[in-house]
Amino acid sequence: MDRDTAEPNVDAFPGPNAREWVEFHGENAAPSEYSHEFVWDVTREADGPFVTDVDGNVLLDFTCHIGAAPLGYNNEKVTDKLRAFDLVEPMKIAGQDMYFGAGPTPEESAVPGSSHLMEKLVDVSSQYGMDTVFLSNSGAEAMENAMKITHDYRAPAKYGVAFAGSFHGRTFGTLSITKSKEVYTRHYPQIDGIETVPFCADRGCDADSCDCGFFANGGSQLRNSLSPEGGHINPDEIAFLTLEPIQGVGGYRFPSEAFMEEVAAVTDEYDIPLVVDEIQSGVGRTGEIWASDHYPIEPDVISAAKALRVGATISRSEIFPSEKNRLGSTFGGGDLLGSMMGALTLEAIDEHDLLENATDRGRQAKELLRDDAPDHVVDVRGKGLMLAVEFDTPERRSAVVEESLRRGLLTLGCGKKTIRLLPPLDSSEREIELGIGIFSEAIEAAGPNARVAER
Repeated sequence: MDRDTAEPNVDAFPGPNAREWVEFHGENAAPSEYSHEFVWDVTREADGPFVTDVDGNVLLDFTCHIGAAPLGYNNEKVTDKLRAFDLVEPMKIAGQDMYFGAGPTPEESAVPGSSHLMEKLVDVSSQYGMDTVFLSNSGAEAMENAMKITHDYRAPAKYGVAFAGSFHGRTFGTLSITKSKEVYTRHYPQIDGIETVPFCADRGCDADSCDCGFFANGGSQLRNSLSPEGGHINPDEIAFLTLEPIQGVGGYRFPSEAFMEEVAAVTDEYDIPLVVDEIQSGVGRTGEIWASDHYPIEPDVISAAKALRVGATISRSEIFPSEKNRLGSTFGGGDLLGSMMGALTLEAIDEHDLLENATDRGRQAKELLRDDAPDHVVDVRGKGLMLAVEFDTPERRSAVVEESLRRGLLTLGCGKKTIRLLPPLDSSEREIELGIGIFSEAIEAAGPNARVAER
């Protein structure tokens, strides 16, 4: 496949082979979320945002697997380096029992393993004074460990603070701080002591004009709940305040500047550890390594995953527990392939100026999306290549996703009425123009009376 000339080409989606694969998968798989009946044929050509399914359809993927494939498919910026390694078995080890090494010294290593990945993560988080990393399997685990270390650091703290609209994972602990769709949390018990406050989205919202309820009566709900005059929480008993700098599942909601300034001021004033969930927004997606870098906040803990291929909890050494209460996980720090991919991705971002490219291509995409946008497009927003288009109704949003699929463009919904677009970080001007062109056609095809067609 020639990435410079490739274009989507769809006969029928999903085709008969895809339907058979989906049926086969479902015979033994537990019920789970699948956005599309898209079956990637790993034996066929794929490059960057272009991928071939089991029916031979060529699709343009503007989801990057919810950011977990930040450079798309078979990207030579990573695969060229990967081919140089003689991979071994086992690729995963019990990471607290032994270490990965490749050569006599770390400097001479032929393989960038978990130790090198942690070194790179400390380097890209040094602006926050972070010097310590714990690796795990997933974003939910990274958040669980963030909650655990801050509780230990602030013992005997008994509260945590989360924001309305947030999504932090599907484990019992992370479900307690997930405040988006009720479908994720129904029937499940919750950890005691989690307080919820509004998330103030960037719609010109500030202390003088706020429609989300965060600012009220001359202050914020967050500050008022901690105030010695009438507050109901002792700030010394708060283990953490956790925040997605850009809410993902909740609808790609970008925070107002006043909101982020208040979060920064309150956490600083009361010395409350700020846990930032960068699982979807981190590793270059917004044009900065961390979305937090766009805002005045100072994270104490960063949780990352997806684009890294492993989970990572990043902080300062004093926040991590002592030797007597240290963290552990069977494959924590023991996933050689995941660590290699994470390290090579960070190298590619640096070597190929992909932060700048994400910023430029994101600006291009927003300009194209806003050009002659119909009235039923409520908002176009984004930072870098973390983009969102909000529609007037959920039905129209769903119809645009379907119409995009018919034309060979993969997109994802989020929130109630929003579509998220996550092209690869090295997307070219041609690929953005091609993808947004298809997306605009889908918006037009959905029409003013959109309905989701029966498959």
